[in-house]
Amino acid sequence: MLLTFQQAKQQLLQSALTIKSLHSEKVTLFDALERITAEPVISPINVPSFDNSAMDGYAVRLADLKQSKLLPLAGAIFAGDDINNLHWPQGTCLRIMTGAPVPNDADAVVMQEQTEKSDLAITFLSNVKAGDNIRRIGEDVKKGAITVNKGTKLTIPTLSTLATLGISDLVVFKKLKVAILSTGDELTPIGQPLSGNGAIYDSNRFTLKLLLTKLNCEVIDLGIIADDLTEIKKALITASSQADLVITSGGVSVGDADYTKTALETLGQINFWKIAMKPGKPFAFGKIGNALFCGLPGNPVSTLVTFYQLVQPLILVLSGQQLTSIDLSFKVKIATSVKKRIGRLDFQRGILQINKQGELEVTTTGQQGSHITQSFNQANCFIVLEQDRGNVSEGEMVNVELFNTLLK
Repeated sequence: MLLTFQQAKQQLLQSALTIKSLHSEKVTLFDALERITAEPVISPINVPSFDNSAMDGYAVRLADLKQSKLLPLAGAIFAGDDINNLHWPQGTCLRIMTGAPVPNDADAVVMQEQTEKSDLAITFLSNVKAGDNIRRIGEDVKKGAITVNKGTKLTIPTLSTLATLGISDLVVFKKLKVAILSTGDELTPIGQPLSGNGAIYDSNRFTLKLLLTKLNCEVIDLGIIADDLTEIKKALITASSQADLVITSGGVSVGDADYTKTALETLGQINFWKIAMKPGKPFAFGKIGNALFCGLPGNPVSTLVTFYQLVQPLILVLSGQQLTSIDLSFKVKIATSVKKRIGRLDFQRGILQINKQGELEVTTTGQQGSHITQSFNQANCFIVLEQDRGNVSEGEMVNVELFNTLLK
C-alpha cells in the first residue's frame, strides 16, 4: 500500500529532528539576508530612544491652552537638538520639527495645519489631547525585548529594524550542505551536443541547483553518474561524507537500470520509496551515514513538484527555521473540467485569476504530464485534488495552493 502524501511529509520532518545539532556562526548584518537566526536577538536600546515629534508643528502644555488658544512662540526645536538646558516659559509654545526631541513637560504636539501664525504668536484651531503626535520612548522596540526569535528567516524589513537598533552582526545557523547528482546514461550536460536519439539534457540537476541556491544552501554538485551500481555507490558514499542532505534525480523507479534505490538499500536505509501523489509517485527517502537522502523521480515536472512539496519543508527544518505554513491555500471555483483517477493526491499546475465577474477562479495550464515542463511557465498555483476525489467538473470548488517565493 502506498504511503499517503501527509504520512510521507510527516516522516521527512520527524527524521529532520534526529540530525546532529546545527552549528552557528557570526555574520555581519549586511551578510545576514535570508539566513536563519541561531539565537534570539535582544534589543540593546529603546526605539525611539527619546520622546520625539511625529510631525512638524508646535509643542504645547495643555494647561497653557486652557488659559488661551493664542500662545506666543518662545523658540524652536530641530532634530538633533540638545534640549537639556532648554528655557520654555509658561504660557508659550515651541516650534518643533519631525524627529526633534520633545520637552518633558510638553503634553502634545499640534500639527501646523491645525494652527494659524501671526506676529510671533500661534492660534490653535482644534481640540488637543494629551500625547497627540508624540512618539514615546520604546514605543517601537523596548530595550531588553526579544526583537527576533530564534529560527527566524531574516528578511529586508527585519534587518532594517535591527539596523535601527545599531546591531552590526548576528549569530545565524551555518548553511545546510546539500550534495546533488543525476543518474542516467541518457543524460548530457547542458551546453554539449546531444549524442544519439535517446539522449536528453540534464535539466533536473540545473533546476535543483537553482532551487537550493534560493533556499540558501551550500550546494555540492557531483555531476552525472552513469547507470552503474558500483559508480552510483561510490558517488553516494562521497556525497554522504560531505553533506547533510543528499539529493539524486532519477533511478528510483522500477526499471531495470534504476540502481539508486538498490545502492541506497546496500549503503544505508530506505524509509519509503513510493507515495500516493501525482506527479512524483517514485520518491525515495532514507539515510546514508549521517546524511539524509531524497531520491527524486527523473521526469522534470515530478522533480520540481516533489522538491517543492516535500524537500523544501525538510530543508527549512534542517536549516534551523521554525516551520510555519509556507503555502497560502484556499478554495475557489474551477473554470475547466479536470480528469482524475481516485487513489493519489494530485498537484495540477493552475492559473489563479479574476474573471469578468470580478471573482477568483482557477484553470489548469493544460496538459499535466510529468514531461510537460511548459505547465509551470504560466502557472501561479497548484490545484490540489484530494486522494479520494475523481473527475472534477467545471464550477466545482477545489483547493488552490499559491506558489511561495521559491517558484517566483
